Amino acid sequence: MKKLIIAGGSGFLGKEIASYFTTKFTDIVILTRGTTETKNGCRYVTWDGKTLGAWQEEFRSCEVLINMAGRSVDCRYTPKNKKLIMDSRVDATKILGEVITKSKNPPQVWINSSTATIYRHSLDQQMDEATGEIGTGFSVAVAKAWEEAFYASITPNTRKVALRTSIVLAKNGGALVPIVQLAKMGFGGKQGKGNQQFSWIHCDDFLESINFIIENDHLIGAVNSVAPEPVTNSFLMKTIRKQLKIPFGIPLPKFLLEIGARLIKTETELILKSRNVIPQKLTDAGFKFKFNTIKGALEDLI
Repeated sequence: MKKLIIAGGSGFLGKEIASYFTTKFTDIVILTRGTTETKNGCRYVTWDGKTLGAWQEEFRSCEVLINMAGRSVDCRYTPKNKKLIMDSRVDATKILGEVITKSKNPPQVWINSSTATIYRHSLDQQMDEATGEIGTGFSVAVAKAWEEAFYASITPNTRKVALRTSIVLAKNGGALVPIVQLAKMGFGGKQGKGNQQFSWIHCDDFLESINFIIENDHLIGAVNSVAPEPVTNSFLMKTIRKQLKIPFGIPLPKFLLEIGARLIKTETELILKSRNVIPQKLTDAGFKFKFNTIKGALEDLI
């Protein structure tokens, strides 16, 4: 393939995607709020994520667009932060849709980031793309608005995939780093009741799944980017302790998590919501996960 455009490619996952695809594309353009420059084999082009500008010239020739733009949800849900979280996702998706709609040579495929949090809190039912039940609350409202903006643009010559991503586990970024730090400090017990499901995916499989989606034209619409086996929070923490060779872990009940979340300016939903999601479309299409179990993933990452 020739050109890949990554919108919002300056964040943790965006950088991982750019690095992974450097050998698969001859030209990688990252739309960034930073300065226009070339580094690490990528061209960084300035945009604001909501208005047209010189950046749209890059769409004169582009085979694949991956949109990862959006303010981090790792913050307190104040009215100001809620607006930033919502607007950053919806505005970027809308303006990209506008440019693609007008393009004489639009991308063959547009993969737009979404989230597995769109499904309801579930302790019992596993959520796939066909039968999964959409939840309620702020995070779900963001996910719904994000996907609605994605599908609203008319792009008949561009295949669209909404990537409903779970927690991506990696060595040098993302959610695993602070969880491991907690365990090393002795707080590696269950969080809350511990029965909430934890849907996850190893970063290597996350990247490979994106490449798989690009190469398989029949994959369209929502695709769950998750490993096949969700685990409970209790099992997750037990497995982390075992990998670290730490024999005990102090559990953190909900009231302590609430206090801690306020201190580090985040929300307990990121820990307490039961994300019970499976990758039905990917497995049906023949995608092979390198890391099927949390044990194997943690052995590789810790």
